[in-house]
Amino acid sequence: MTDTPDLVIRGGTLYDGTGGAPIDADIAVSGGRISAIGPDLPKGAEEVEAKGRIVTPGFVDVHTHYDAQVTWSNRINPSSWNGVTTVMIGNCGVGFAPCRPHQRDKLVELMEGVEDIPEPVLAAGLPWNWESFADYLDALDGKPFDLDVATQVPHAALRVYVMGDRGVAREDATAADRAAMARLAADGIRAGALGFSTSRTINHRTVAGENTPTLGAAEAELHEIAAAVGETGQGWLQVISDFDDPAEEMAMLRRLVHTAGRPMTITVLQRDKRPELWRETMADIAEANADGAAIFGQVLTRPTGVMLGFEISLNPFMACAAWAEIKDLPHAGKLARLSDPAFRARMLSEPQGEHLMRTRVLTWERIFPLGDPPDYEPSADRSIAAIAAREGRTPEEVGYDLLMENEGRNILYRPLSNYAHGDLETVKDMMRHPNSLVGLGDGGAHVGVLTDASAITYLLTHWTRDRTRGERLPLVWAVRRLSADNAHAIGLHDRGIIAVGRKADLNVIDYDRLQVHAPEVIYDLPAGGKRMVQRTVGYDATIVAGEVVYRHGEATGALPGRLVRGAKT
Repeated sequence: MTDTPDLVIRGGTLYDGTGGAPIDADIAVSGGRISAIGPDLPKGAEEVEAKGRIVTPGFVDVHTHYDAQVTWSNRINPSSWNGVTTVMIGNCGVGFAPCRPHQRDKLVELMEGVEDIPEPVLAAGLPWNWESFADYLDALDGKPFDLDVATQVPHAALRVYVMGDRGVAREDATAADRAAMARLAADGIRAGALGFSTSRTINHRTVAGENTPTLGAAEAELHEIAAAVGETGQGWLQVISDFDDPAEEMAMLRRLVHTAGRPMTITVLQRDKRPELWRETMADIAEANADGAAIFGQVLTRPTGVMLGFEISLNPFMACAAWAEIKDLPHAGKLARLSDPAFRARMLSEPQGEHLMRTRVLTWERIFPLGDPPDYEPSADRSIAAIAAREGRTPEEVGYDLLMENEGRNILYRPLSNYAHGDLETVKDMMRHPNSLVGLGDGGAHVGVLTDASAITYLLTHWTRDRTRGERLPLVWAVRRLSADNAHAIGLHDRGIIAVGRKADLNVIDYDRLQVHAPEVIYDLPAGGKRMVQRTVGYDATIVAGEVVYRHGEATGALPGRLVRGAKT
């Protein structure tokens, strides 16, 4: 090699994304690609010292909801704080394109309800400089980011665009409707999307409580869309379903995969009421793969759950009259009232009104202090109910006092899925299944109730290093799951592995120091909107297309990330 490399990562231990044994070597980067790997490479124009560090491919997060954030921000955090160098948006059938001007409110209401992104934030932030899906991609094309952005065509937007109020009301699509949606889905893939997404779960509702427009969409509608996507020769099908009739639903999804000739990914979670249904689903997925249908179950590295706190969207007292008096105050105003002993007495004693989320989450035996670093695998003796029993107090008293710590910003944790047995053994089995992918972090969404974009880092910290309540997993395996497996599943074969010629998306990690911090609230969204985020430490450098975008958690100013159009070889 005679030319000076743009960048050399010096002396790191390479976990190359293949699952093979790590090696000690330098990496040279030229023109945004890896140009050499080996010992004692010549000096680069820029150097990153990696001795005593691990070097990994950049991570690929296949399940995010930054559809709005990418239109107003160049920084796609918190994912970019977690070593992620490529995100996929447009999941769960929701997004903002295609969209006619008079239909914008409908898509905003849907995104606010399904993904908990407040309407004032969307109203202030979305530029709406598009109508078609191709227009949306054009609006993003050339915009600089701190990571790469891949897209999917969302089914709900297609239904609203083609059917208007009939689509919102979940009427059956006519033959003309089906043909139009199929054409638009294929147009979106040809314009550069890497997939089509749909939702079939009752958990996805508008802010007014109406079901998502795609719930119960007929197989004929999905069949025509799948066939059109298949004709493009690119993209996957992303689905979330309740599987209330598992055999019938899986048979239909398998037919769609055979029609499209394209892969499918299906959300897989463990439900408390049907704790073994996920095993049936994964067994059906394995059978489908054996029959030639490429289907992946998409799983999370920890429980899906919600955060409870006085500064965020949910708390255990949110349905009493006292809370209604202060819920719209700035946090300082809330804190002043919450600190008043008389007001505390009201909060603890007043009857609670009807509130769907409170009814679902308020089980003190299943609510835990989160801590810093957060504990996502708490034992039963750490629950608020157990603490209260030991201290001779009510759970309400214990919960209130814990929430008041840290100037009223402390957070309690309520796991909802993937925790039926009180540990993460089920999650371990999900992640190790040969037909699963690691995803479901929902970065950019649920900004007031969860922060699961950090589940990427959690796979490295908890599962390969810190776990005490069961088996740990190999680091080489975890790196592969976060990089090559996800990249290749969505058709991005130019990244995910450290090899000469591959895109130079890389992380230099201080593995011993790597940690996820407790969530915090920041007020950086349009219109002063707030969101929960989690900071990380231990990423010495994150590199996108050969440029260092973060050093020790601090942005360098480089923004080499771009829109990804189409599959890459």
